Amino acid sequence: MRKIKWGVIGAGGIADRRTLPGMMLAENAELIAVMEVNAELTEKLRVKYNAKRGYTSYEELLADPEIEAVYIASPVVCHKDQAIAAAKAGKHILLEKPAALTIADGEEILKAAKDAGVLIASGFMMRYHGYHQKVKEMIAAGEIGQVVSARAQLTCWYPEIPGAWRQDKSKSGGGALMDMGVHCIDLIEYILGSKTVMTCGFNDTRTFSYNVDDSSNILIKLENGVAAYVDSHFNIPDEAAFCRMEFYGTKGSILCEGTIGQVEGGEVRAVISDAGGYNAAQDRSTSGSFKVEAKLGNMYQKEIESFGRSVADGTPLTVPLEDAIHVQKVALAAYAASEEGKYCMVD
Repeated sequence: MRKIKWGVIGAGGIADRRTLPGMMLAENAELIAVMEVNAELTEKLRVKYNAKRGYTSYEELLADPEIEAVYIASPVVCHKDQAIAAAKAGKHILLEKPAALTIADGEEILKAAKDAGVLIASGFMMRYHGYHQKVKEMIAAGEIGQVVSARAQLTCWYPEIPGAWRQDKSKSGGGALMDMGVHCIDLIEYILGSKTVMTCGFNDTRTFSYNVDDSSNILIKLENGVAAYVDSHFNIPDEAAFCRMEFYGTKGSILCEGTIGQVEGGEVRAVISDAGGYNAAQDRSTSGSFKVEAKLGNMYQKEIESFGRSVADGTPLTVPLEDAIHVQKVALAAYAASEEGKYCMVD
């Protein structure tokens, strides 16, 4: 098996917490270099992950001829310059979401990658969760009938932190919705195989003093007619958050609890009902509920291995950047709908 040689731009943060440990497990990946602007941190990360080299600028890393692919996990405000430079350097790109501060910037990144003939994917790693893939299979097989409604939530406690770029709209592009709600939107669309065409909702800063939303509650309508509710918050304690995803259809329902997050875990239960008929008393029973089984692992490992296969043998990308740009359009439309007090269509 050929190992793809990687460089990581923005090796602290989520890269250090999750993606680099996943890369260490990937059978088809070899870490060549890490990059952080702080030299001390760079060396610490280089030693921690046994990388050959450490750099303090992305230009230096991109000039490394041994590197084939780069994972970019820097603040969103940096994505455009770094991703375009990576494309021009001939490196394949795994880019964290959102793609860029604006849709125009994201599309410019995509064009640069296509012009350079390099692959570019987005970091929606939750698509690789064993349970999410199993739920997608069940729904595609018609096990809960025609899906009519869905819900998803992702929340955390994220108080004011000096210098936190996610709390500054000029660096992040948005708050709870743009950072976490987009995962929920992407999962609903991925699992149902349908894109959002309309949205509305409420996005506010209710608890903290930063200039991005700490509370987001939106409704999306998909091409297939399904209406889905998404809530994302920076102001709910982690231990109080269930991070649920639900799908309801004409023959049953599926409830995922604790599956939306950075660890591949949680539980999924389903109810399949062929009772039919009208019950005026609405007698309810969950006796038919059963636990869904799936093989679990490490989403970040799977993400790196999947991208590596695409580089090595042309396997279609699991999360092409076009999907991330679309989801960002949904989030931005939801922000506009909230500000204008109306429904917004998604281009």
